[in-house]
Parts: sequence; structure tokens; C-alpha cells
Amino acid sequence: MISKSVIEDVLAAALSTGGDFAEVFAEDHYKNSIVLQKGKIDKSISGRDAGVGIRVFNGLQSVYAYTTDFSKEGLLKAAKNAAHAIKGDVRHIPTALQQEIITPLHNIIHMPRTIESARKVDVMKKAYEIAKNYHASIKQASVTYVDSEQNVLIANSEGKFVEDKRVRSRMAIQAIASDGKQMQPGFYGPGAYKGFEFFENLDLEHYAGEAARIAVTMLNAEECPSGKFPVIIDNEFGGVIFHEACGHGLEATAVAKGNSVFANRIGEKVAPDIVTYIDDGTLANEWGSLNIDDEGEKSRKNVLIENGILKGYLIDKFNGRRMGMDATGSSRRESYRYNPTSRMTNTYIAPGKSTPEEIIASTEHGLYAKYMGGGSVNTSTGDYNFAIMEAYMVENGEIGKPVKGATLIGNGPKTLQLVDMVGNNLAHGAGMCGSVSGSLPVNVGQPMIRVSEITVGGTKGE
Repeated sequence: MISKSVIEDVLAAALSTGGDFAEVFAEDHYKNSIVLQKGKIDKSISGRDAGVGIRVFNGLQSVYAYTTDFSKEGLLKAAKNAAHAIKGDVRHIPTALQQEIITPLHNIIHMPRTIESARKVDVMKKAYEIAKNYHASIKQASVTYVDSEQNVLIANSEGKFVEDKRVRSRMAIQAIASDGKQMQPGFYGPGAYKGFEFFENLDLEHYAGEAARIAVTMLNAEECPSGKFPVIIDNEFGGVIFHEACGHGLEATAVAKGNSVFANRIGEKVAPDIVTYIDDGTLANEWGSLNIDDEGEKSRKNVLIENGILKGYLIDKFNGRRMGMDATGSSRRESYRYNPTSRMTNTYIAPGKSTPEEIIASTEHGLYAKYMGGGSVNTSTGDYNFAIMEAYMVENGEIGKPVKGATLIGNGPKTLQLVDMVGNNLAHGAGMCGSVSGSLPVNVGQPMIRVSEITVGGTKGE
């Protein structure tokens, strides 16, 4: 993408005013998305985005610049612009670059760019037909297809020089049911760190059928009551609550500045013994996985909470300086336009010993959240508010009638402490996570869990 000799000159220019570390992040990104509505292609966008980000450190000062000019002159200009904000004596000369060869953790069979659009549309139409024909009350359905190929080169003044190719594919299926008086949506969005083979092996009957089933089920649901009671949160995307309300609080982005309830608490008991919380970017072909992070560090498994004890944080190079701790392979950015920082990859609660049947049977009265929806969280406090896409009341150890309009209101760290049962059916769900370094593909996951008490906001009686 860029020669070593040019990068070495760029790094030297970046350090020319007194910086003690410099980094180059080059990216060439191919993106493709297709939207199908009413049985026809509504939108199709393919594009390529390429550019270079240059970062300079001087102690706890960080400066970032980027350019779309790949010429030596353009790169040197961007490096000097970044360096201009650093004032001091030249103290550091870049180490000679040494190419690092990485072993890919994720096997890619069919590169998306080699697949003709007709094959992609064919898969979309099959998913659409399954969702649309699920039930007479399904009035609308849409399918979005996404694939991407991101090629990156990362080099720094410590001698690192490494390249990587990242390939991801995802399908988002939405169905809307209506009885003429109201409408209810259902959604499923599976994704993976894979090529077109992901779509060839995708269980469309399951994913498209579930999107439609959710919509139909909730169309006939009663209003959810309000109150405080036990809540069973199912596996897979149920993990979004702890991703938002706890995971972000374990990122050095917040911890390093003391803007997290978990700051300076390593070694403390923050959850019951049955809770182990992990971020693992090495999981084979998972949506949030990586070979290397956006600082060129190898992806790894980071145990954040082990048997209830806080063990560590997700740390990028710059915030590691603030904290006096090593980076954990957790630095990420949406593109060259963003300064990287610590972010999650595949974050999940590890499986426990209880079966889903045991969890439900031991709950006398409560709420069962089968599929979570969207929500909001205050990352500095962990306070959250999440909608439930599909919910049921639990009575006398059995799942009862479906209820709609349910929201979960609480505080992430406190909710974590109230987890009293953890199932053995771990599963992961694909999503997008937004933060200061942009929007990124992440997995959230967990087995079925039970929280002894959460405030449930409902619409019954309103």
C-alpha cells in the first residue's frame, strides 16, 4: 500500500518537533450494501474509501491528522501538520521498520468482491419471501445485505510494520406485522467475519422466520405491567445490556480519565462468583473478531471479570500511558478519519451451570426478555434504559403470555451484582457499537441469565 522507505520518512517528519512516538495507519476499504423492499431492489451502493491517519504522542499529549493523499508529498505534509502541535527538542528517531507476518485467525473462502450481484440478490429475495409469507399479518418486509473488505497497514516509530485484510458480511431482516390498528416490528441481523460463504450457509428459514415471528407475536401481545421483579434475559443479543452498561465502563477510554465506576477497582468484587465477563477478539469468524487491532497489536482474549473479581480493562496504547498499563489489543477505529481508542470486540458473559429450563422453572413471578431492542446508557454512571423487542410474563415457573411495551431501567454495575443464575447456553449476537472512534462491528453475548430484580417500565394502565 505504501513503501517502507516512504513510511520511515513520514514517521521521522512526525517526530521532527519533539514527539516521542509516531504511527501511520493506512486503509483501503471496499464497501457494498443492497436494500430490498417490496420484493424489489430499493437501493444499491458500492464504494471505496482510502486514506491515511498519522498520530503523534508527546508524553500525555496526542495529536492526530489524516489525509486521502497517498503521495509522499501529501503524507509528509500531513505528518508535519500533526507535528506542528508538538513543541520540543527532537529526541526520538524512528526504529527501522521490521515487517511482521501475521497468521490469519479467520478463514475466508469467497471474497465478496468476486461474487456477482445477482447471487447476492438471490439470497436476499429468499430471505424476503420467507419473512413476507410467514403470516397474513406481515404487511412489510425488508432485507439489507452488507459486505466489506478492509485492507490496513499499520507502522510506528517503534519499528512495527504489519498489514491485514478484514472481511465481514451481514444481513439485516425486518418484518412489520399489522392488524389495521397497530404495527409491530421484528428484526434479526446475523453477521460474521466471513466472505460470501456466510450467506451460502446462512439458515434463512431461522433468521427470516424469527424476524417475522417476533412481529406477529408482539402484535397480539398484551401491555406489559410496571414494577420491580426478577427478569430472565435470554442468550445471544441479550448481552447488549452488559455491553453498554458495563463493557464501556471497562474501556480505558473512560477508565483512564476516572469517568467509570470501575476505575481503580482491580481486584475488587464487582459481581457474584457465577459471573465471568470476557472480551475475545480471537473467536473464529465472529462478527467482532480481528487478527490485529488498529495499533497493530495481536487480538487476544481479555478476561475482564473472573468469578466476580475485576481483573482488568480494555486498553489502547495512549490510555495505557495514562494508566501505567500495557495495551491489550483493544484499540479500534471506524476508519482512518478517527483517532483510535480502546473498544470492545466480542464481549460476553461466560456460560454457567444452570439450564434454561432450571432458570425458568425456579422463577415464580417475573419477566422473560427473549429479544432485546435498542436503548441508551450513561457510560459514566452505568444508568441504562433498554426496550425489549419480545417479552413474556413468567408465572409459577412457566413462560406465559407475551407482553409489549416493556423496558428495563437500571444501573449496569448494580444489575451485574444482582445476577443470581447463569445458564449454559452461550450464544453471540452481531451489532454495531458507536463511540468516540466511530461505529464498529461488535458481538454481544451471554447465556440465559436471571437478574433477581430490575425495574420494568410498562404501558399497562397508562
